[in-house]
Parts: sequence; structure tokens; C-alpha cells
Amino acid sequence: MSFAAKLERLQQFLDADDLHDEALDYLAGHGYLTALCISPVEVPEDEWIAELFAEEPNYQDDQEQADIEGTLVELKARIARELASDEDIELPCELSLGDEPDESDLRSWCIGFMEGVFLREEDWFDNEEEAVSELLLPVMVGSGLFEDQPEFAEIARDQEMVEDMLAHIPEVLTQLFLLFHAPEDKPKPALLSRH
Repeated sequence: MSFAAKLERLQQFLDADDLHDEALDYLAGHGYLTALCISPVEVPEDEWIAELFAEEPNYQDDQEQADIEGTLVELKARIARELASDEDIELPCELSLGDEPDESDLRSWCIGFMEGVFLREEDWFDNEEEAVSELLLPVMVGSGLFEDQPEFAEIARDQEMVEDMLAHIPEVLTQLFLLFHAPEDKPKPALLSRH
């Protein structure tokens, strides 16, 4: 089976209604796997798979479980390769929250990414707290998870700034990846200048 076909099957599985309410759908799952690839520490496979589903899905049989989990692992490896390349990663959705932010694909993706960060939050902010916080800001804004905090409420009111931040998410992901994974002898990436 081609990877495209496997991905389609995974998408149908993750977007089905019979998964646990807190399970991540396909877009959130993609964001989650992206965060796991960037994470400064490796999260064990059985742990991140269990967290993604919130509770074990009702697989038809062992083969279906092996197929779905295998595709998740393969997708994660592909995202990691994309992050390590010199190209900015392509997200599986528009880089905009549109007119209905809570319904948008990008919001789902950003929420999934933050779920991946929360798995090892202390490690993310351990060494380069200021740089990581600044780089994560566009994803945090996109997720809508922090809107009750005054600084985020203020950003949310400036539609143009929000759209500008969201447009930079692919670059930011590359920079975060380099921040945690660039060889010691390579200079750390310079932070994006904020207008």
C-alpha cells in the first residue's frame, strides 16, 4: 500500500466519531507528531501513542492496530526528515484561522502541537526559555488555549499581527528544531524579528 493510501486510511480512522472525546483528530495528530519530532527529549512510542488516543481505540483486530500505529510512526519519521531538511515544513492546512477560528484546521493543528509540548513541557523550556517562548508564540496564539491571559487577549485583538504570526509558523518550526537539534558547532538560529 502506498504511503498516500496509508495516510488516507489513518485520516479516516482519526477523524471517525467513535474515538474517545479527547483523542486527537488527524490535523491535531499531525501537529502533535510535529511537536514530538522537535521535542528536545525523545518521548517513548507507547507513551505518545497512548496519549494521542486518550484511551485504546476499538480496533477491528491486531492487524488494524499494527497498521494504524505503524502509519503514525512512519508519518512522524517523515515529519522529522522534513524538519531536518533545508526546506520549511508544509502544514496539512491553511496558515489562517479564517472567520471561525474555533472551527479552523489550523487551530486543530496548533492545539495538537501544544499537546505534544505539554508531554515534556519542562524539557522544552529548560535551557532556552526565552527563545523557546518567543518561537512558540505563533503556535500558542493559533491554538487559542491561552486566550484568557491578558497578553494573548491583546494579541488576538490585532488581526493583522495574528495573521502575520501564523504565516511564520513553518519558519518557526524549523528554528525550534534547529534550536534543539543543531550540532553544537553550528550557530544557533537567530530569532525572527517581530514587526
